[in-house]
Amino acid sequence: MNVAVLLLLGLGLLEAEGRCFFSRTEEHCVCYNLSQESLGSIIQCLAATVVEFRGGELERYVAFPISDLDPSTIEMLGSLVIRKIIFGDLLVPEILLARVLRFFSYTQVQELVFESCIFKGRGNWAEMASQDLPILSLHFHSVTSAPLTGREQDFSSLSSWLETLQELAVTGSHVTSLPCSIGRLFRALRSLDMAQNSLGDESLMPTFCEGAFPQLQVLSLQCNNLTSYHSVCESMQLLRELQHLDLSQNKLMADLSSSCQWPVALRIFNLSDNGLDEVLTPLPPSLEVLDVSCNHLHAVDISLSSLKKLFLSQNILQAAPSIRNYPMLDTLHLDNNSITELPWDEVKLLGHLRDVTAAGNPYNCSCSGAGGVQALAGLVHLGQGWPQDYKCHSPPRCQGRLVKDVLVSVLQCNSAAVIAPVCIALILLGVAGA
Repeated sequence: MNVAVLLLLGLGLLEAEGRCFFSRTEEHCVCYNLSQESLGSIIQCLAATVVEFRGGELERYVAFPISDLDPSTIEMLGSLVIRKIIFGDLLVPEILLARVLRFFSYTQVQELVFESCIFKGRGNWAEMASQDLPILSLHFHSVTSAPLTGREQDFSSLSSWLETLQELAVTGSHVTSLPCSIGRLFRALRSLDMAQNSLGDESLMPTFCEGAFPQLQVLSLQCNNLTSYHSVCESMQLLRELQHLDLSQNKLMADLSSSCQWPVALRIFNLSDNGLDEVLTPLPPSLEVLDVSCNHLHAVDISLSSLKKLFLSQNILQAAPSIRNYPMLDTLHLDNNSITELPWDEVKLLGHLRDVTAAGNPYNCSCSGAGGVQALAGLVHLGQGWPQDYKCHSPPRCQGRLVKDVLVSVLQCNSAAVIAPVCIALILLGVAGA
């Protein structure tokens, strides 16, 4: 078995027998616990663009001799259409990975994913010095490895490749910090996902130091141990290209005297599911998308002239915010709050708003409550929840009915509109009689 076969197996060898299954419609091939006896099964994966290897323990291959490839093998690897390889549920000796990874330079693989893998030991990465790889996207999810601190030399040997990497995700892996020197290697990185880790406020400033991630545009810090809104803002100061920041599922709190300014390029901001009682400020000045859903907001009293999309679902709002504060708003989500009426009269004046969802609210269906929702349905798109999830909560005679089915009487709901013309007519008749 030569190195080409080992590479094609994706480090997925196991003593127990397994097979590969190819889905032609999805061009996706999944291999389970391949053995040397079942290598023929992998042939069908050569036509796939996505190959997935599940299950294996590779320690017995650590001493396997790996030599340089002959020209025919290099040509074969270059002709493969595989663009993405997924490794799952594997025990991977890092020394073996270090010896095999350099041969990916002969392939067209652009995305490499490791899921639920254990990286054991430390590899000799010196052979990767000045080595270019076509891989632009690298994902690790729920992996176990040696701490990143103290491994700067290993990463330095990978610098020729890391400097071209565009997308990196290290999620669900108990990461507590990322050394500054490592961040400086990712010169072209556009997207960094560090969700579901153990990053704290004190670890962010060293991670996003001067010179680290200079081209970063999208950053996810979802579900970490962040608490200080001011500290997070301060740590973002050097990410001048940052456009999209996800801070959802943390426990952020307001700082009484925070004057920190977010990067001016920031356009999309996610603060959902942080247990917020109020919208934290200051907000990025040129914000276009703000998500503060799944919090404890009673009211929203902010003005953002550039905001286009505002997500407020699953809070405890008593009323919809005044959309006059957001003249460019085109999307407003208000599902599952405590709102009894919608501001349809404001919608008439602001022509940009097109997408409104407000299902699951306790609507007051007397007069303006029902009439407002019905009028709004004629002006904007109310989403998939309309009309079945728009129900009356009051008055008692309407409770449980669909808002759309409530008949709004002009005489009952706007008696002034009927009485005033009648009075005017009587006055005119009296004047004419005199």
